[in-house]
Amino acid sequence: MVRPVMPRGPRLDAPGVLHHVMVRGIDRQVIFRDDPDRTDFLARLATAVKVGGLAVYAWALLPNHAHLLVRTGPRSLARCMRALLTGYAGVFNRRHKRIGHLFQNRYKSIVVEEEPYLLELVRYLHLNPLRAAVVTDVHALARYPWTGHSALLGSFSRPWQDTATVLTQFGPDLRRARRAYQRFVVTGATQGQRPELQGGGLRRSEGGWAAVQALRQGREAYLADERILGSSTFVEGIRQELASRTTAPAARPSLETLVTRVCRAVGVSPTQLQGSGRRRNVVQAREGLAYLWVEVLGRNGRLLATRLGLKPPAICKAAHRGAADATRWRELIVKIQRETKDTTSPRPSG
Repeated sequence: MVRPVMPRGPRLDAPGVLHHVMVRGIDRQVIFRDDPDRTDFLARLATAVKVGGLAVYAWALLPNHAHLLVRTGPRSLARCMRALLTGYAGVFNRRHKRIGHLFQNRYKSIVVEEEPYLLELVRYLHLNPLRAAVVTDVHALARYPWTGHSALLGSFSRPWQDTATVLTQFGPDLRRARRAYQRFVVTGATQGQRPELQGGGLRRSEGGWAAVQALRQGREAYLADERILGSSTFVEGIRQELASRTTAPAARPSLETLVTRVCRAVGVSPTQLQGSGRRRNVVQAREGLAYLWVEVLGRNGRLLATRLGLKPPAICKAAHRGAADATRWRELIVKIQRETKDTTSPRPSG
């Protein structure tokens, strides 16, 4: 019997959401052939941390797949992963003189409830090389450079990896925390595959199939939803968030509206944004505008670059710097969107 192909569900994402991300090679092909491949992938992951505000708690690179445990920042998971995977695949193909797709379909991402799954997933992800027989035992795993486990133990330096968030849950000082973390990993070494950590929270939670049915709207129709790992309360929170997104879409202000409002908030004129002026409030306006246009609204940075007479890389840098004042700019965009929606909504007749 041929199972019908179900439509792809939308990504579940927002700033601060915890994700377990899995990437696989097409047709189970190898995606890491050598150490230069792995080094390039990690360099791009480090860029996602720096530019996109991604927090990386755990990761493991296997020959034909990779696992990441990350928390999104101002930049969406989709944008971070697109930059990571597209850039990596291009260099991989050129290095190894191949053509065609490298990765299997889309990456898989599961929204994770932090308690109690954060530490369980850190351990599970870092034990992947042992389960795959890439290393012989837990002691060899501590010296294996291609998971975040070795960084947590201090065997390798990964400044971009957020080791503090994990280790502070194991002890008051670094030495004791590392010992306790190592014991935690050792106790999990015999657990084998754990399908309960692979998503499907909607089906397995107390909400059961009723929760799945509640989410069957449009493209979200699935035989079983595997996008969430968490309790029934957590699942219900995700369901309500989805409902608010689908019933009340945010207005998308035009570029000129955004330019006018950002300039007014900072106290400059729109004409002052043109070119490379370095007055403090002009730079601040450019950064806020770039952050809102590119990171919050997900619009094309090239369009903004043309409007401001700048090169696209300058817009990317400005957006990253603008994220430092994210609260202020997000409050402004919410106000603009509310006003835009009010002026475009049909007025009742009477």
